[in-house]
Amino acid sequence: MNASLTPEEILRWHIAAGADEAIGETAIDRYAAPAKQPVVFREDRPSLPIVPTPPVLDGAHPALACRTLAELKDALFAYEGCALKKTCRQTVFADGNPESGVMLVGEAPGADEDRVGLPFVGASGRLLDRMLASIGLDRNACYITNLVPWRPPGNRKPEQTEIELCLPFLIRHIELVAPRFLLLLGGAPTQALLGRHDAISRLRGHWHDCVLPQEEKIVPALPTFHPAYLLRTPAHKRLAWADFLALRKRLDGAA
Repeated sequence: MNASLTPEEILRWHIAAGADEAIGETAIDRYAAPAKQPVVFREDRPSLPIVPTPPVLDGAHPALACRTLAELKDALFAYEGCALKKTCRQTVFADGNPESGVMLVGEAPGADEDRVGLPFVGASGRLLDRMLASIGLDRNACYITNLVPWRPPGNRKPEQTEIELCLPFLIRHIELVAPRFLLLLGGAPTQALLGRHDAISRLRGHWHDCVLPQEEKIVPALPTFHPAYLLRTPAHKRLAWADFLALRKRLDGAA
């Protein structure tokens, strides 16, 4: 643009170019260096997800009054506090032998489990059965349940609020079974029961203490990958195999 133009000529030039409307009250010098904006740290947005720690159940929670597995199952089937129950076919409680001393905890039922009413009966369940057989176990030599007993729609991951609603039932479940060892299948049950936010890839392969606050007991817990993850990522089966061997070693030592 010619610098000798008058303001009126400049205005007519802008109008001819289509700039016929102001978008601010004051002019902005686009050639000036932008002012540095202060960095604001928001304390209400933590960099790591918040993982619930195992709660101390109050007297009003239905799980606390249960003294047997049968009572816990009835309480769970009667519970209406979680919306997942309204979108699934049935409640998936457990499978296997509660006297075995080995308790496996998965994440949530899938479509096959929701149809049959038992945990780990689909493709991931068949893989789990083969992994158990490789260390001399089967469903009569262990006890299997899930963190969430109702299938989330579309097999999505359980939301944090859903986990918090179901966690008291799981903790009471573990207390009543009183296993010698826990095998935690996947990140969701590992994080919920251990109160850790680390990825399952960092937690697996190491024994941790699972605290049962009501009974004031500690159960050794071994996190490993969920069988469904192993079906998608077969290269990690060797790591899961090492975890199952670690469980076998503990069982042999306890025997």
